[in-house]
Amino acid sequence: MGYFRVNGPVRLAGKVKVSGSKNASLPIIAASLISLDEVVLKNVPVLLDIRTMIDILEAINFDVEFLNGIVHIKPDFNDVNTNVPYELVRKMRASFNVLGPLAARYGKARVALPGGCSIGVRPVNFHIDGLERLGFEVNIEHGFVDAKLIKPSSAKIILPKPSVGATEHLMTTAAALEGIEVIIENAAMEPEIVDLQEFLKKLGVEIEGAGTGRIMVKGGVKNKKVTHEVIPDRIEAGTYVIAIAATGGEGVVENLNSEHLNSLWEVLEKIGVILKVEKDKVYVKMEGRPKPVDINVSPYPGFPTDLQPQIMTFLTVANGTSYIKENVFQTRFLHVDELKRMGADIEITDGTAIIKGVEGLSGAPVNGTDLRATAALLIAAFIANGQSEIHHVEHIFRGYENVCEKFRKLGGNIEYIGVKEYIE
Repeated sequence: MGYFRVNGPVRLAGKVKVSGSKNASLPIIAASLISLDEVVLKNVPVLLDIRTMIDILEAINFDVEFLNGIVHIKPDFNDVNTNVPYELVRKMRASFNVLGPLAARYGKARVALPGGCSIGVRPVNFHIDGLERLGFEVNIEHGFVDAKLIKPSSAKIILPKPSVGATEHLMTTAAALEGIEVIIENAAMEPEIVDLQEFLKKLGVEIEGAGTGRIMVKGGVKNKKVTHEVIPDRIEAGTYVIAIAATGGEGVVENLNSEHLNSLWEVLEKIGVILKVEKDKVYVKMEGRPKPVDINVSPYPGFPTDLQPQIMTFLTVANGTSYIKENVFQTRFLHVDELKRMGADIEITDGTAIIKGVEGLSGAPVNGTDLRATAALLIAAFIANGQSEIHHVEHIFRGYENVCEKFRKLGGNIEYIGVKEYIE
C-alpha cells in the first residue's frame, strides 16, 4: 500500500474545479441495467469505485467504454450473466444495488452479500424487505443473495429510516417493473437521489418526489438511447472548501451546486469563514483561528456525515471547545485517534466528539481508516508543523479524482508514494 508525504504548514490558495459526483454516478450506472438501449453518461469521475462498478457491468456481459469522463454502456441482451462475482461486490457496498435492477430486467440475479464497513454496520435488510414487497422471492445462503421475480407487485414501502442505498435500489427496481405503482415513504432526500430520478425520467419512467420523504414510481421503461450529465460532487466540493479555510487560505471552488451545501455554509459562517456563495462556485477566505461551534450531523438536508471528519479537523485548532454529534454512523470516529497523534485534543462520549481547540498540530505518521477520514488527515497534514506520512491512503482514490494534482494547484506540498495506477 502507498502513502502520502505532506509538508506543512501551508496556506492553500487558488482555484479548484469539482469533479462529477461519485455518489450520483454509482446508482445511475447501476440503473443503466434497466435501459432498453445504450446509455451515455457525462461528467463521471475517474475513481476506483467507478471502475469497480464498470467491472461489474462488464462481468455480466455489458459493453462499457469509459474515456474523458464519458461512459458508454451497451447491454448484450442475448448473453447476460446474472451472477455478479463476489470479488467485485466485496470491494464496494454500492455494488449490491445491481441486484434488484438485474433481477427485474432479466428475471433473476445472484449477488454476494457486501462485507463489513469501517464506519459502521450498514445492513441490507431494508433492501431485501423492499424487494420482497415488489414481488421478488429472495433467498440468502452461503453469503449470496438470490432474487427471482415471481410477480411484479404494487406496494407502499415505508423505510425504517431514510437509507440512501435502499431508496436508490428500490426506486430503480420499481422503475423496471412494467405496470406497477410504488410509493416509498421515509425516503432519503439527498441530491444524488434527485439526480437518479432525472435519469430514470429520461428512460421514460413516471417518477416524482425525489428530494422529499415520499417518492412515487409508475414502473415501465419507454425510451431507448439516453444521455445524462451527472451532478457535481458536493462532498468533494465541501472538502476543498474546508481545506482552504482550515489552512487560513483564500480561494475559489468551482463547478458545484451551492444549494447542495447550505448546511455547510451555515456552519462555516459560525466558525468565522468569509464566504461569497454563488450558484456554481464559492469564494472562501479565513483569517485567524476558527470559532468553536456545535454540529448535529444528520441525513440531508442536515450536516453531512461525509464531511464530519473534515470539519472536525478544522475545529481541532479552534479558539475554544466544539461539539459534534454523529447521528448517521455513530462509530464514525476512527480518525480521532489519528488526529490525536498529531496533537489534537478530542474525546468521544455517547456518539459526541468533544473537540478542545489547540494552537496548532504537529506532523506525524498516521493511518487513513476510510475514504473521508483520509481526506481529513490530509487537511490536518496541511495545517500541521513539519512532515506527516499518511499510510493506507488508497481509500481516498475511491472518492477524490486527481486529489494530489488538485491540492498541488492550491499550493499543497504533497507526494504520493505507491502504486501508480491509483492516481492515473
